[in-house]
Amino acid sequence: MSIDHQAKVLSNRYLALDVFRGITLAFMIIVNTPGSWNALYAPLAHASWHGFTPTDLIFPTFLFVVGNAMSFAMKKLNEMPAGQFYRKVIKRTVLIFLIGWLLNAFPFYDLGPSGEIIWKNLFEVRLLGVLQRIALCYFAAALILYWGGEKLGWIFCGAALLLYWPILYFFGDADDPYALATNAATKLDLILIGADRLYMGEGIAFDPEGLLSTLPSIVNVIAGYLVGKMIQRKGNTVKTVQTLLIGGVVLIAAAYAWDLVFPINKKLWTSSYVLVTVGWDLVILAGLIFMIEVRNKKSWTYFFEVFGKNTLALYVFAWIVVDIFALIPVGETTLRGLYYDTLFTSWLDPKAASFFFSLSYMLLIWLIGWWMDRKKIYIKL
Repeated sequence: MSIDHQAKVLSNRYLALDVFRGITLAFMIIVNTPGSWNALYAPLAHASWHGFTPTDLIFPTFLFVVGNAMSFAMKKLNEMPAGQFYRKVIKRTVLIFLIGWLLNAFPFYDLGPSGEIIWKNLFEVRLLGVLQRIALCYFAAALILYWGGEKLGWIFCGAALLLYWPILYFFGDADDPYALATNAATKLDLILIGADRLYMGEGIAFDPEGLLSTLPSIVNVIAGYLVGKMIQRKGNTVKTVQTLLIGGVVLIAAAYAWDLVFPINKKLWTSSYVLVTVGWDLVILAGLIFMIEVRNKKSWTYFFEVFGKNTLALYVFAWIVVDIFALIPVGETTLRGLYYDTLFTSWLDPKAASFFFSLSYMLLIWLIGWWMDRKKIYIKL
């Protein structure tokens, strides 16, 4: 491959990566900020336990694109002295983890029965979350790939997926090792973290971003890296698109075969879930490369590039802006309530109102990203 062609491949891959990342963030904002959690279209809700919906693809796709980006960054990291590499990776890991932890605490206070402000104790806030898992997976994947390159990456992926199955099966309760209250992941988190600092959205102390289920989620990052390296070697060609499509279909088929004995489950991050999500990521990436690079259809990409260029910052904004709206009183309601009721619930059915609220909020966050892009403000860690 000539230097000029290789440079073109790298440049084009970054466009596809930004678009892929941007699509993922836009969808994440839509599903994370409905007008009402009690009025959701089925594809915009997670599977209640076993099963798979389009919403269940979002988080693992974030991990996949982290790995894709690493496939470009690791060459530079590998050229660093070992001490500098470890400092850089640890610093990035700690910063992303802390941001996620502080988001769990935002707005840092609660209101007492008389309206008085009660400041939160940060050490009583939920410890884990989306950004925290991204940080831990990035850290583990960076070390694995630094120590052993692609070969160790492949070995880790196979070992992690195969070992996670018997770990859940034998250390969960014999009657139902994959149930919400009796699985091994919940047991470990209760021991190491404690019920008070776990997610309570399932009605009991259970964290879908817990410690044990982080093991198979590292595979999503490494898979993104391995796919990125393959694309760099082969280029953005029809042959690459075919390879991605075939690989995606094979993984999806394997996932549903494994589902018969090891259920696809996002909240436990089962090995079959890893296969189905990586499979769909390959299919989507194949479509993006075909459209953007092979067919040169790029007029539509800027909207998603805006999200892809400032992903972390816009994720944080999407989290806190809606909370701020809910804190600003307007008469007997809040700014969020006024916005939702006036513009949507007054004339739409509940599910449509909830969806269009989330869609409009996604567009608001896009405007923030557009302004940042116009000002050339790019926040990277």
